[in-house]
Amino acid sequence: MPDPENRLPEENSHDGGTFADAEAAAAELSTTDQPLGATGKPLNRRSPFLIGMAGAAGVAVIYALVQIIAGLQDVLVLIGLALFLAIGLEPAVAWLTRHRFPRWLAVTTVFVVGLLAIGGFLTAAIPVLVEQATQFVSKAPGYLHDAQNHNTALGQLNERFHLQQQLESLVSGPGIGSGLLGAGQAVFSALTNVLLLAVLTVYFLVDLPRIRAGGYRLIPHSRRPRAILIGDEIFTKVGGYVLGNLAISVIAGVLTLVWLLIFGVPYAALLAIAVAILDLIPVVGSVVGGVLVSLVALTVSLPVCLGTVGFFIGYRLVEDYVLVPRIIGGAVKVPALVTVVAVILGGALLGIVGALVAIPVAAALLLLVREVLYPHLDRT
Repeated sequence: MPDPENRLPEENSHDGGTFADAEAAAAELSTTDQPLGATGKPLNRRSPFLIGMAGAAGVAVIYALVQIIAGLQDVLVLIGLALFLAIGLEPAVAWLTRHRFPRWLAVTTVFVVGLLAIGGFLTAAIPVLVEQATQFVSKAPGYLHDAQNHNTALGQLNERFHLQQQLESLVSGPGIGSGLLGAGQAVFSALTNVLLLAVLTVYFLVDLPRIRAGGYRLIPHSRRPRAILIGDEIFTKVGGYVLGNLAISVIAGVLTLVWLLIFGVPYAALLAIAVAILDLIPVVGSVVGGVLVSLVALTVSLPVCLGTVGFFIGYRLVEDYVLVPRIIGGAVKVPALVTVVAVILGGALLGIVGALVAIPVAAALLLLVREVLYPHLDRT
């Protein structure tokens, strides 16, 4: 308890009296149970000062979050893609667990089968790619001669689009050293990202039931059952799309390889791999692959080029109206307009990764709009 004899000296009667009164009130306020006194009245939350401080703090927090997200964009995209792939592989793991596989064994089986498939593909493809790359180097002088001959198709393309000048400026430009160094860094970064993506996908796949349960626990108890039904339906859509899209891309690559081998188009294996990878991108992937292969087929003859164009047009129709409905089925039902807009927006925001995940994300949003937003609007 403060000692009245130890009070500060009074400078004048008014201030001294005020301080003395406060000191006396403090001595009366202090009790054995509450030596520092009882808490006072809460601050007025409607005070303009508190409202302004809360608003300023909110703006500062949002700005800091935006800066953090912008700085971690690449890492967040990698984590999101790994989670997307884990959800896509979940149907295969779930099928194995239903056949009495422990989850760790089911995940290991799916991962090992994937590694064996990729390893077998690379083992078969690398020798062919090396051989075709060697053939390209040996035939490069002939292509250069054709490019300078205005009577050939390649020469006419070179005359119109100045392909030779652009290639020479690219190869002999002043930044060729930095370009090669940048290419090496890009390859190393890509390999590192692929390794991290594989590791993150495995970890997400192992802990996906726990992640799923933890996510649903964040939803209020009264709405949790319906959230589980909607969330599981979204997982089903993503899984069906990922596995189906991979299967359709393999079909596209195999059919392209057969066509190119039949008509003797050079670099058949390399072009087939490019078509399979590009076909993973919805809407525009198969178109870009068809244009690329048709340009290479033009080096054989104009009829072969036109036939290749017709082949890709026919394959695109078969893919859209036969393969996609049968393989992906009703898992992802997205209108054509929404598909195109989603792919454009996804590609503009996140590049190739955004285009890859655009359709299942659009399907999930449409499901939420149909099951949550529309009923809420109908009731209001």
